[in-house]
Amino acid sequence: MEALIEIIEHTIMISAFVFVIMLVIEYINVLTSGSWQERLMSNRWAQYLIAALLGATPGCLGAFMVVAMYSHRLLSLGALVTAMIATSGDESFVMLAMIPEDVIVVIGALVIIGVVSGIITDLFVKNKHNTYFQKCDGLIEDIPEHCNCYPKGEIISQWMNCSSSRGILAIMVSIIIFLFLSGEIGPEEWNWIRITILITMGISFFIIATVPDHFLEEHLWEHVAKRHLPRIFLWTLGAFIVLHLSAEHFHLEGLIRESSWLTMLFAGITGLIPESGPHMIFITMYAKGIIPLSILIVSSIVQDGHGMLPLLAHSRRDFFLVKIINLIFGLIVGSIALFLGY
Repeated sequence: MEALIEIIEHTIMISAFVFVIMLVIEYINVLTSGSWQERLMSNRWAQYLIAALLGATPGCLGAFMVVAMYSHRLLSLGALVTAMIATSGDESFVMLAMIPEDVIVVIGALVIIGVVSGIITDLFVKNKHNTYFQKCDGLIEDIPEHCNCYPKGEIISQWMNCSSSRGILAIMVSIIIFLFLSGEIGPEEWNWIRITILITMGISFFIIATVPDHFLEEHLWEHVAKRHLPRIFLWTLGAFIVLHLSAEHFHLEGLIRESSWLTMLFAGITGLIPESGPHMIFITMYAKGIIPLSILIVSSIVQDGHGMLPLLAHSRRDFFLVKIINLIFGLIVGSIALFLGY
């Protein structure tokens, strides 16, 4: 029961954050008549840079933001690959504590490898797989040239005649904000992650409270809340349950072998698991001098913490495709590094 409660808490946190990010993206997209989306889509270098920087931030929030932007076809498949290679999820904090002298080297290497891998992915994969700027199901294409997203003088009347969708969204976000403030979900201590989440939640509540009824019904309720949120929640919950049951029956630590090449392969395969825990094995082994840097890099390239879980709700094909691409790049880079003696 305790494990189930923890799984539900993690699922709510991830779903809530991705949900509010989608709300903000939808708001900005309509507010600017899609102009910022067009500029981002037309500048691939900006995509790789943004994805790499978001991925390199400690924790999974940056990765969640990249998935949300990818699902709204703001980023290419290569940019998604860049972010997932650059991210180390919650393990970033562990590396800061256990190997602080090597963190900058590892993260810097992941960013560079991520950008190069993303460029190669867009060059060779986009023609075989229609994933570059993949259309988001339900994305509103008919964006008005001008949207009065803050109808001054009408906000009070909108609440006096509050629609059910506005009321439900406002209550949902209010409850989520309370759960984060009370520490029931998310980080227990006040840190930049908790502050970032709460600021984003506050922005989303402002959007829900002020946008006109048409915007709220068409964009936030029908598209984000009804179409995306249930899939994100259910797929994330299902993935966590499967991971928990698998961990009960398979002990990854016992599968480590002394051979560096086999250990590297195992590190890459372990990285396919959308979970933070298994990567801890290789951080600990590296900190104790048991494995070389090359194996740690392989594990860091392939694994992405919980960052990829929301993608399951958007496209299972893309989820597995990115995982396979990252495994290939991880093994190539790791093999070269190990051959050179690192």
